[in-house]
Amino acid sequence: MSFRFRGGKNASSGMGVADHCKGTFLELQRKKAHRYVIFKIDEKKNEVVVEKTGKPAESYEDFTSALPENDCRYAVFDFDFVTSENCQKSKIFFIAWSPATSRIRAKMLYATSKDRLRHELDGVHYEIQATDPTEMELDVLKERVY
Repeated sequence: MSFRFRGGKNASSGMGVADHCKGTFLELQRKKAHRYVIFKIDEKKNEVVVEKTGKPAESYEDFTSALPENDCRYAVFDFDFVTSENCQKSKIFFIAWSPATSRIRAKMLYATSKDRLRHELDGVHYEIQATDPTEMELDVLKERVY
């Protein structure tokens, strides 16, 4: 008697990463073309794709309200701040958003695919794993950079 995993692909192998993910990240990193990029898993294509980008003038609040309340996402956010020496700096955060209210299958898919995407995004300074909004409040980012 043989058993096959329903859904075809082995869950532990994770998803592929669409080419435009890295290009969009580089636009954020090098050209400051985006304040943030939100990525989602396209289960039909078996890959991570760009879902939304935020304009450079958008705020952290704009970013957090663009994340779905009950579904997982990956995101990068370009955080600008001023040091105690009055220098303008920028750090890129990778955020794995996995709300407690999301489906178990989604949490598993996002957990097993995270490292593959992170590997493609060279130049991320900090990583945050959040299961509810308080774990990724603006103060959390500030604590990491100061």
